[in-house]
Amino acid sequence: MNVQAYTTSGSKSDEVALNDSVFGIEPNAHMVYHAVRVHLGNKRQGTAKAKERAEVRGGGRKPWRQKGRGTARAGTTRSPLWVGGGTIFGPRPRNYARKLPVKMRQLARKSAYAMKAQDEQIMIVEDFKVNEPKTREMFAILAALSLQSTKTLLIVPQYDQDLWLAGRNIPTLEIREASKASTYDVLNNQMLLIQKSALPVIEETFTKI
Repeated sequence: MNVQAYTTSGSKSDEVALNDSVFGIEPNAHMVYHAVRVHLGNKRQGTAKAKERAEVRGGGRKPWRQKGRGTARAGTTRSPLWVGGGTIFGPRPRNYARKLPVKMRQLARKSAYAMKAQDEQIMIVEDFKVNEPKTREMFAILAALSLQSTKTLLIVPQYDQDLWLAGRNIPTLEIREASKASTYDVLNNQMLLIQKSALPVIEETFTKI
């Protein structure tokens, strides 16, 4: 599979061949679902907590006598049926973290890349750096590629602090290292912008098991 490469000025460069063992496979949507679910679950704090009737302050006195008033019996004002009472089966602190086997994670990531390739949402750009960590430099590059208003994931071969500082204030841009981009990262965008030298790094991550 060949994809058109571009320069940072927006002009066309030579075509780049994508590895079919990564970008050309038949996507496994079910595995992608599992990977995204695990990713989002691992990000949860799991600190949601509601008080049950035994934990709500007050309610120690019986609000009225058992008989003779013509109303329902009540033993406490902190019953879940009362305003200000406890919660029935409310959330409790818990750990949402899960693990996915390595081969399943790899298949999910491959499937995510393949989905992007099938939807023609992959753009290759020549390697570039910024002269100084300024947002305007990164925004100018995105504008030249007509991506200034498109939710974009930029995949780079290795961490570049100046590049990250230049792009962190652009709300439509995320930057990830090729070896660390997750299935969720790949799918959670409209366009995948990959630096040319990041392609072999992506392919290499699938050879390590």
